[in-house]
Amino acid sequence: MDHKKIKSRERVATYGEVFTSEKEVAAMLDLVESQTKRIEATFLEPSCGDGAFLSEILKRKLGIVKNIYQKSKYDYERYSILALSTLYGVELLPDNVQNCRERLFSIWDSEYLKLAGNSFDEDCRKAASFILKKNILLGDALTLRTPDGGPIIFAEWSLISGTKFKRRDYDLHELIESSSNQLDLFDQDLEFDPEARTFIPKPIREYPITDLKELYLND
Repeated sequence: MDHKKIKSRERVATYGEVFTSEKEVAAMLDLVESQTKRIEATFLEPSCGDGAFLSEILKRKLGIVKNIYQKSKYDYERYSILALSTLYGVELLPDNVQNCRERLFSIWDSEYLKLAGNSFDEDCRKAASFILKKNILLGDALTLRTPDGGPIIFAEWSLISGTKFKRRDYDLHELIESSSNQLDLFDQDLEFDPEARTFIPKPIREYPITDLKELYLND
């Protein structure tokens, strides 16, 4: 008896869980190819499952990063982390959340280790894992709530200068309600931030500008 198939049938019936083939994912993303080539472009996948779409987007973004920055480990680290930080997912099933995080980290880490070799930085790897913990969240994409009824809170990661990042947390419901641009999750209700020297949306919480290799310390 195949317990995996039984589990799948139960989940299809209970949650409507379906998986999209790699060919279909690639074809759909080709429709927004210009966005997948932008390292800083944000993507949100509601009901992300184990991350089929996010994985393909990450591969495309990392391809761009590699083409531009492969000769500089310093630049590759900060821009590959930036590319990873732009991917967001909401998923109802806990095992899918964990699988999606692990899948995305494996893609990022494999490319990073190929480039860095023995000179890899463990703090950079910790930062990547930490970002995925904050960007791939357990919740209901229809109600925009976590299992305990609280809001889904996403972190925005902005590369300020060098390896310095600025983190701001937002209520996903408020972001979607006020967003005027379907292509940018955080493009809404902008105000000027003198510290970051740019226009940003209003967060519910923000953190000091931090080096990317210390991001995981601000949990």
